[in-house]
Amino acid sequence: MNRIKLVQAMAGAARGGAEAFYTRLVCALGDYPEVTQTALTRRHAERQRQFDRAGVPWQTFRFGGPLDLSDHWRYRRALRRISPDVVLTYMNRATRLTPRGPYRLIARLGHYYNLKHYRHCDYWVGNTRDICDHLVRGGMPAERVFHIANFIDETPAAPLARDSFDSPAGPILLGLGRLHDNKAFDTLLRALPMIEQGTLWLAGSGPEEQRLKQLAAELGIEQRVRFLGWRGDVNALMRTADLFICPSRHEGLGNIVLEAWFNRCPIVSTLSQGPRELITHGEDGLLTPIDDAVALATSVSRLLESPALGQSLAGKGHARYLQGYSQAVICRRYLDLFEAVLP
Repeated sequence: MNRIKLVQAMAGAARGGAEAFYTRLVCALGDYPEVTQTALTRRHAERQRQFDRAGVPWQTFRFGGPLDLSDHWRYRRALRRISPDVVLTYMNRATRLTPRGPYRLIARLGHYYNLKHYRHCDYWVGNTRDICDHLVRGGMPAERVFHIANFIDETPAAPLARDSFDSPAGPILLGLGRLHDNKAFDTLLRALPMIEQGTLWLAGSGPEEQRLKQLAAELGIEQRVRFLGWRGDVNALMRTADLFICPSRHEGLGNIVLEAWFNRCPIVSTLSQGPRELITHGEDGLLTPIDDAVALATSVSRLLESPALGQSLAGKGHARYLQGYSQAVICRRYLDLFEAVLP
């Protein structure tokens, strides 16, 4: 295999699942001698420090709006100077601003984006099969659409003390994600009174935070809920919790499923898009209908009452992660894709 000159380009926000995966993949591929990389991104101090530690050169751009012509020109000049073999773009803005060129332009999608920003690309990667179907339904040639999932942060972590956040003795239930209507944490709060035991750790921040705190008070469960805010120690939280709950109305791939599997944490999830594609009900997790607080509470109680079942689900989930979603597996799939699309 010839050495591949790769650019990975993303505008993105300060935080987010796509931003985290972009950073992980850039850093992970820095360990492979088959690839010479440059990361093109918005200014973000921690992301830049991670690239430096991985030995990956980077350049920053504003990725501004239609009138930011000088920055657009700088970005395209950087592409010409680097002269990559492959450009892998993430999300709408970086993809839209990346022109066709002498390189292979591959767009990676982790959501059901408006495809008008992606039609000029040569190839497309969906991180779920359903997103791949979305691309094909939108007119992208099926033979140029590839399914490659994510991997998650595999940094080992020790569990936290179980009395963290002033938690009483008893089971610890974990919810994790942006406090947004799509995540349906209101359904989880409505399920909690039907679950006889356990303290809920709800990690995340977002526009629904005050409404969720008010709902917890209205339901009389505020003493059983700990709002943790945004946390960077997901693996430690997963290793502490007795059970992870994903109540989402809408969920893409569901990195949180992979994080639970990696950390051997039993999971109960709704039948939202990503989790229902990943989880085999009764084998490596339990699935419940969306917005059904009674069914969610029933499944959570079932696992709390049967620790052996939870351990079995968690063990099989961990094996599935290692076999199909680990960093080594996903990096190799990207490298194979790059090699396949080059002449």
